[in-house]
Amino acid sequence: MKKLILSIVIFITAFNLSAHVDDYKEYNYLEYELFRNNKLIGEHKYYFTKKNDILTVKSVVNFKITKLGVDLYNYFAESEEIYKDGKFYKFSSTTKQNKKDKYVTIKPSEDESKLIINGSSYKGNASNEFIVGTWWNHEIVQAKAQISAISGRIIPQNVKFIGEEELNINGKKFNAHHFNFSSSQKDLPKEKVLNTNIWYDKKTNLWIKASFDKTGYWEYRLKIYK
Repeated sequence: MKKLILSIVIFITAFNLSAHVDDYKEYNYLEYELFRNNKLIGEHKYYFTKKNDILTVKSVVNFKITKLGVDLYNYFAESEEIYKDGKFYKFSSTTKQNKKDKYVTIKPSEDESKLIINGSSYKGNASNEFIVGTWWNHEIVQAKAQISAISGRIIPQNVKFIGEEELNINGKKFNAHHFNFSSSQKDLPKEKVLNTNIWYDKKTNLWIKASFDKTGYWEYRLKIYK
């Protein structure tokens, strides 16, 4: 019982930390290495620009899966995420998965009562309490659903606080909060089921690592932050 109470207290503390984009006001650049089955296959880079009350986050991710020197899968995506006074303003992305093109734009309605999504998988409105599924923003741990940053699909989620862990990433130690994100919708096809583990630095909320299983074991590991 004491362990359960302690776990709940830690969980509440994690949620009450400053969970918003201002956590990243000290950063200009983040770079992550992407591994599949412990083999480096690509990278994900974030560029943060601040001007007056506007924060712009540009992202580039690319990777490829090869076998015997043959490219089996190529992926490239670019996105731009903008916040004004710490509030979400708009998001857009384009993605190329092999020969398939995907896209999404997301913005609040004029009265800010909802989000308007125009994506390759979903077009329509969504709750303004949902969040774009870009893992750098720690606020995602509080959202009832995330919106795919690739196609606009709405992904209802359950978030479970697993506990505190010490990670060693690229020779640097982090005290981290470990969360698991899972689908709250039970009738999804296997390929759309959410089951992702994400670690954030306990003190700063910096995204450190992510992992999931999908045709192999995938990991994002923080490489550079400045």
